[in-house]
Amino acid sequence: MFNESLPVIDMQATGRNIEKLRRLNRLKVVDVQDYFDFNTPQAIYKWERGRSLPSLENLLALAKIYNCAIEDIIVVRDHKP
Repeated sequence: MFNESLPVIDMQATGRNIEKLRRLNRLKVVDVQDYFDFNTPQAIYKWERGRSLPSLENLLALAKIYNCAIEDIIVVRDHKP
């Protein structure tokens, strides 16, 4: 039925994008932490290191503060089933 590969998010590359976009916008981790009203910066470090992905809601917020589209944050690669 489908001849296309399943898309998969590359967590490591996405994390690098999140960090790159933060730096391009001249924001510190603490600035992003404050925006999300997180008690600690651990979630942001996990995102940037590719250990976890932001929720869809948090991706929308990152796109807003980094002035980009979600597609500019997420790196997708094809996965052969």
